[in-house]
Amino acid sequence: MSNYIQFNSISGNEKEAGEWLKKVCSDKGLHITSMGTRNGNYNFSASLYPLSKQLPNIIFLNHIDVVPSGDIAKWDYPPFSGKITETEIWGRGAFDNKGNAMMQLFALLDIKEKYKDIQLPYNITFLAVSVEETQTEGGAQFVVENYLESLNPAVLIGEGAPGLIGILDETSTKPLFGISVAHKRALWIELELSIKTFGHGSVTPNNYPTKAMNKALHRLLKKKSKVVYNDLNVDFLKQLGYVEKGFKGWILKHPRLFKWVLTPQLRKKEELFALFSNTTTLTGIQSKGETINVIPSTIKATLDCRLLPYESSELFLQKLKKRLNNDNIKVTIKENMPDVIPSDNQTKYYQCIERGLLQSYPDSDVITTLLPNFNDVGIFRLFKVPAYAITPLVLEREYLEHIHNENERIPIDNLNKGKNAYVSIMNEILKKQ
Repeated sequence: MSNYIQFNSISGNEKEAGEWLKKVCSDKGLHITSMGTRNGNYNFSASLYPLSKQLPNIIFLNHIDVVPSGDIAKWDYPPFSGKITETEIWGRGAFDNKGNAMMQLFALLDIKEKYKDIQLPYNITFLAVSVEETQTEGGAQFVVENYLESLNPAVLIGEGAPGLIGILDETSTKPLFGISVAHKRALWIELELSIKTFGHGSVTPNNYPTKAMNKALHRLLKKKSKVVYNDLNVDFLKQLGYVEKGFKGWILKHPRLFKWVLTPQLRKKEELFALFSNTTTLTGIQSKGETINVIPSTIKATLDCRLLPYESSELFLQKLKKRLNNDNIKVTIKENMPDVIPSDNQTKYYQCIERGLLQSYPDSDVITTLLPNFNDVGIFRLFKVPAYAITPLVLEREYLEHIHNENERIPIDNLNKGKNAYVSIMNEILKKQ
């Protein structure tokens, strides 16, 4: 894993890391299928048996690319050093997603050794793809469009949330795993406003682009997001109720009846509130002002909106435009991901994931959830593949805060436990053949 982290595989620059990883898999006796060989389109599968056998396939999905390192001066160790301390491995991708890839790969190699003299009814595949972080077309989308039939997936398991402690009760020491069966989808929007006005900043017009855009954005963002209770997140709360027990658990088991109690509490937990709301985040403002004393004639803003399953993009946009309350602002949709039917949490594969987690973490609880973000798992759901998202290790909040941030790292012991959990999940599926 330290070697893998040392490749600077920022999204669109995956080939060198991918070549190294593919050779590791090949040297370990796995069967390789290349599915793209250039930067931005470097993907491959490494399987227990050749894909040509067309066995139903248990696919473990991961991505080679990472986000940029940010301010290198803020890292305790260089972001692509792969520094190993007594307790941790450091570097960009340590959790997202190179750590997960190593857990999957070494779990598959354990299974390969265990069943080396037995013909299994399933193939098991390690699938590494590019450009997950930028969601461009050369990665999982390319694989699904060109190799889905060859992969013959029975189930796909990809990256999701780790086991977390203190989701509702901060005094709790019991890990809670959420197996994701659905995800919010991205609706990315660009706002543009142009107004002819004085060019010199010494003359202040009554109305000019930066002022008008600022007022519109204030109207949009000052309003609290509405809490939406749907079948998915209501079921999530009900399952939490069985975990919590007592009076608090009883309230959670009846979320629609006790909205007035639950809604204020959900707003206090940003990571939970994201599962109950359509969110709008201002991610950028750009103007064409060349110097500080020139009033720009055009200003643009970008919004990262995330919609819950079953929510209408058209209705959301109508409300957004109404809140902006400025007909001169041009609204352009940059990305509108399709809504997807959630994966079934009653399949034998879901149940095997649940049992595998509980075998590895007997003092934990497992519930069904959805992810507040879109990742490559969702692309397979689009093609009706049973797909579940989970990272089978427990991670303290301290480590979560460094994902996509400076000083990303992962505890070595947790990494080993996660690998063993993947082994347990595979064993459970193979027992249910």
